Amino acid sequence: MSKISQVYEALINLEKKETRGITAAELSDYMNLDRANVSRYLNQLYKDGRVRKIDGRPVVYSAGIDNKYNLSKDVHILDEERTIKSNKTISSDNSLDMLIGSETSLQVPIQQAKAAILYPPRGLHTLILGETGVGKSMFAELMYEFSKESGVIPKESSFVRFNCADYADNPQLVIAQIFGVKKGAYTGADSDKEGLLKKADGGIIFLDEIHRLSPQGQEMLFTYIDKGYFRPLGDTDKQIKVEAQIIAATTEDPKSFLLKTFTRRIPMCVTLPSLSERSIKERYYLLKQFIKAESKRLEKSIYFNKNALISFLLYDCPNNIGQLKSDIQLSCAKAFLNYKTKTKDFIIVEQGDSHQRVKKGLMKIQDHRDEINELLANMGDVLKFSYKDNQNDIYNGTAEKDVTKGEYFYDIIEKKLEKLKSKGLEEKEISQIINIDIESYFKKYIRDLPGEFRKDEISKIVELEIVEIVEEILTFTSKKLNREFDEKVYFGLALHLQGSIDRIRQGNKIYHPKLNFIRVQYADEFLVAMEVAKLIDSKFNIQVPLDEIGYLTMFLAARPYEYDIKKEGKVGVLVIMHGHSTASSMVEVANSLIGEACAQALDMPLSMKAEKMYETTKNKIKEMDEGKGVLLLVDMGSLTNFGEMIKEEVTIQIQTIDMVSTLLVIEAGRKAFNGRELNEIYKSCSEISRFGIQGIKEIQTNKKNVIITACFTGEGTAVKLKDMLKQRMSNSFKVEVVPLNILDKEDFINKIEKLNKTSNVVAIVSAINLLVEDIPFIPVTDILTGDGITYLEALVEYEEDFSKIAISLDSQIKDVNGEKLVSIIRISIKEIEEALAIKINHEVEVGIVIHLCFLIDRIINGGSEIYFEDLNDYRNNHSKEFILIKQYIKKIEITYKVNIGENELAFIVRMFIENRITV
Repeated sequence: MSKISQVYEALINLEKKETRGITAAELSDYMNLDRANVSRYLNQLYKDGRVRKIDGRPVVYSAGIDNKYNLSKDVHILDEERTIKSNKTISSDNSLDMLIGSETSLQVPIQQAKAAILYPPRGLHTLILGETGVGKSMFAELMYEFSKESGVIPKESSFVRFNCADYADNPQLVIAQIFGVKKGAYTGADSDKEGLLKKADGGIIFLDEIHRLSPQGQEMLFTYIDKGYFRPLGDTDKQIKVEAQIIAATTEDPKSFLLKTFTRRIPMCVTLPSLSERSIKERYYLLKQFIKAESKRLEKSIYFNKNALISFLLYDCPNNIGQLKSDIQLSCAKAFLNYKTKTKDFIIVEQGDSHQRVKKGLMKIQDHRDEINELLANMGDVLKFSYKDNQNDIYNGTAEKDVTKGEYFYDIIEKKLEKLKSKGLEEKEISQIINIDIESYFKKYIRDLPGEFRKDEISKIVELEIVEIVEEILTFTSKKLNREFDEKVYFGLALHLQGSIDRIRQGNKIYHPKLNFIRVQYADEFLVAMEVAKLIDSKFNIQVPLDEIGYLTMFLAARPYEYDIKKEGKVGVLVIMHGHSTASSMVEVANSLIGEACAQALDMPLSMKAEKMYETTKNKIKEMDEGKGVLLLVDMGSLTNFGEMIKEEVTIQIQTIDMVSTLLVIEAGRKAFNGRELNEIYKSCSEISRFGIQGIKEIQTNKKNVIITACFTGEGTAVKLKDMLKQRMSNSFKVEVVPLNILDKEDFINKIEKLNKTSNVVAIVSAINLLVEDIPFIPVTDILTGDGITYLEALVEYEEDFSKIAISLDSQIKDVNGEKLVSIIRISIKEIEEALAIKINHEVEVGIVIHLCFLIDRIINGGSEIYFEDLNDYRNNHSKEFILIKQYIKKIEITYKVNIGENELAFIVRMFIENRITV
C-alpha cells in the first residue's frame, strides 16, 4: 500500500477513535512518521478532495466520519447551530451506505454526496471526479436513489442521464439536447424541442463527460444555476424555470477544461478513488459481487481456484473497476466453455483461464502475503460463489450484455436445408443444390488458410486440448496415408473441430450433403477418418457421427499445397457495334489507355444480317469464356437481345449493357483484368450507363468505422477474433468489430453491402481472402503475430484523419458538406489508382483531398484558374493520364456543377504521376 494511502487509513482510524478532527502532529505521533511528510500527504489528500481541512490554529483534518461537518469543499460549518438541518429520516441501509467501501475508501465521497443531497433547500450541485472505470455514473445514480430514500425528492422524480461526449463534434446539438431548441435556431431544427433540463424538473440531471460541454453551454448552465431559469437555444424571449439538481462527472482536471465561472458555481466536488487506491479487502468484495452476477447469469455456482483469485486481487488493473469486471467475465466465460466441452461437473476458474495481465498478479504475493492470508484464512484451496447467497452490497459496474452465440458451419447447412425443404423440393434435388459449391468452397478455404502459425498463437482462438488432438490426428494420418500435411490443414482442422465437438456434445445434428460421393471418391481417406473418429471419441468422450467423418475425410484429402496449374480465368469483355470499325476503334482506345488487351471487338456492318451476326457473336463468346462469363457491351437495336438469347443455348454466364461508351469499356476492361466477378463488373458499368458516371448518388455522411471478422467454420470463431481485436487494439480508436460467417459467400457479400450503406468498412480479418473490392484483407495469422494489429490501427487512423479533415472543411468552406465532398474525392482517387495501376501513400492522398476540396470551393465562388506552365507539352507527354483522370473526377464536377479546366487538371495529374508507386 502506498504511503499516502497509509496516511489516509490512519486518519480514518484515529478520527474514529477520537471522534473529532485530527492535526498533523497527532497523526505524526500516531504513525511514528516525520511530521513534515505527514503534513505533505494530508495536503495532497485535501487537494484530491479526499479529506477536509479546517483552517485554524492548529489546522485540523477530517476524513468525514463526523456528520456535524458540512462537507462542501468551500464551506466549513463547525458549530452545531449551523449544522445542516433536515427533518428527513435516513435509513441505515440506504443505497449509498450499501456501496462496497462505504466505511473505508468511499467514506468521504459518500458523506460529501449525502451532504450535497440533504443541503437545504434543494441540495448542492455536484461535480464527480475520477479516472475511467471508477464508477462515476453508478455513484450519480445512487445519489439520486438516496435523494428519493431520504424524502428530498418525490419517488416519481426523474433521473435524466446525458453524456456530453455523444455529440461533442456538434456543440450546438449538445446545447440543444440539454436546454431545448427553438424552431429555426439552426439548420435541421424544424420544430421546437424540449430539453433534458426541463425533463429533469423536480429531479436530478446527470451530465457525464462534462468537460466536453462547450464554453457557451457552460455559460448557459451557470446562468441557470444563478437564476433558476434558462432559455432554449435560439430563443431570446422565453424563460423556462425549473428546479433540478445538477450532478456532473469528468475524468479530466476541471481547471484545464472547465470555465472558472462554471466551477465556482459547483460547490461540491466529490473525488472517487481509483482501484489501486482501494484496499485488497474492498477489491475482494467487488470480485465477489461480479462473480455472483456471472453465477446468476449462468444459474450455476462458480468455483475459483485460490491462486486464480489471488491473481485478481493483486494484478495491475489498467481501467479500474470496469476493467476488473470485464476480466472476471472473460475468465468465467472460459471456465464455462471448459465446463461445457469437457463435461465437468462444475464450473471452476483456474489460473490458466485468466488474461495474461491478471496472471501476473500472483507475482506480487510476497508483498501482500499477510493481507492475503488474513483475508482468505480458512477458505481452502477452492472458493465457491453462488448467486443464491445473500447480496446486500452494491458495486460500481455497468449493465450486463448478452453473450453472443456463434453460428457454426453446420447451422448454415441446416438453414439452407430447411429453406429448400420449405419450398417443396425433394431431398435429391436439395443435395444437388447444396453440393454445387461445398467441395470447391472447402478446397478454397483450405488453400487460402495461412501457411505459418505458432501453436501458442492458435491456442488463443482454439482450445489447447483441440490443438493437441489435431497434432495426434495428423501424425497418425501421415503414417497411414504416407502423406505429409502442411500447416494449412493443421490450422483448418483445428478451427473445424472447435465447433464440431461443441455441436456433438450439445446433441445437435450434423449433416453432410455429399457423404456418399466423399466415401467413394476418397475411399482411403474415409477409412482413416473412421479411425481418427475413434481417437476423438476416446479423447472427448463423445461419439462422432458418420456425417462428421465425411468432413474429416475432406480435410485429410485436401492438397492445399498443390496449386492449380491453370491460372484462374477472367471475365471476358466483348464490344459489338454497328459500323465497319466503330467497335474496333473504341476497344483499341480503351485497351491502349488501360495498357492491356482487356476487351475484344466485333464490328457489324449495316449490310450484315442479324442472324449471321448472332452466330458470329455466339461463337466468339464460346471462344472467350474462361469459366467466369462474358460481359456484352453493345450500342443498340437487335444487339441488345443477343445476350439473353445466347444464354439459352450455352451454359455461359452473360450480362449485357447497351449504349456503350469508351468509359464503359475502360471500366469493364480494367475490372476484368483485375479479376472482378461478372456481376460486380456489370453493376459498376450499369451505374455509369445510368448516371453517366459511377457513384453519382447520395453519399451518407457520419459513417462509423467497422472491422469485419469472418470465418468459414462459423461466427463462433469470428466472435473470438472480435474479442482478440478488442483486447489488442488501442481503446483510443473509435471502431466497431462485426463478426460474420462466410460459408454462404453470397449472403456474406450482401451483408457487407448492407453494412457499407451505414458504415465505413475499414478491413476484413479472416483466414480466407475473399477479394472484396476496395476493402483491405488482413490474415488471421498477422493478427496472432501482432503485425496485423499495427496495420489495422494504421487503417483506422487513416479514416479518422479524413474525418478530421471533413470536420475542419465544414468550418472553412461555406454551403458544402465537408464529409460528402471528402468521400466523393476519395472514391475518385481509388478509381484513378486502379485505372493507372498505381498506388499513392496516405500523406499524398491527404494532400490531394485537401487540394481538390479548396479547388472546388474556389471554382464555386468564381475564382480564376491557375496557369500551368508548358501545359501543351505536359499534356502531350501524359495524354493517357489526362484522359483517365478527367473521366474519374467527372463525378465531382457533376455533383458540384463545376468544370475543372485543363490547367487545374494538369496540377492534379502531376500529383498522381510524381507520387505514384507502381503496382
